[in-house]
Amino acid sequence: MPQINVTIDGKTYRMACAEGDEPHLTALASGLDARIVGMRRSFGEIGDMRLHVMAALMQADELDETNRRLAALEAETAALRERVDAADTERAEEEARTADALGRCAERLERLTKSLSAG
Repeated sequence: MPQINVTIDGKTYRMACAEGDEPHLTALASGLDARIVGMRRSFGEIGDMRLHVMAALMQADELDETNRRLAALEAETAALRERVDAADTERAEEEARTADALGRCAERLERLTKSLSAG
């Protein structure tokens, strides 16, 4: 299992990850580091642990908001799929009615043609 070194808030951590996940883990660590550095600039020295907890809570909040938006989009997608399915069913029924009506018209025309030819 590959291991990489990441730096967060000036401290280096050795992390294990799945093969091929090294760039992703490095990017995640860089994002967390940038967030902590930005928060330190905004809040000053409030303690490493508190700063790390605040950064983690902010990311958890963002994840929660993303999950809520995803759930809403999934619900909207499901509703749209239901509408499409209902429209497809309605279209198929309308096509069947149209085909039936055309069949009846063709039979009527055939009977009219026969009666005109016989007369």
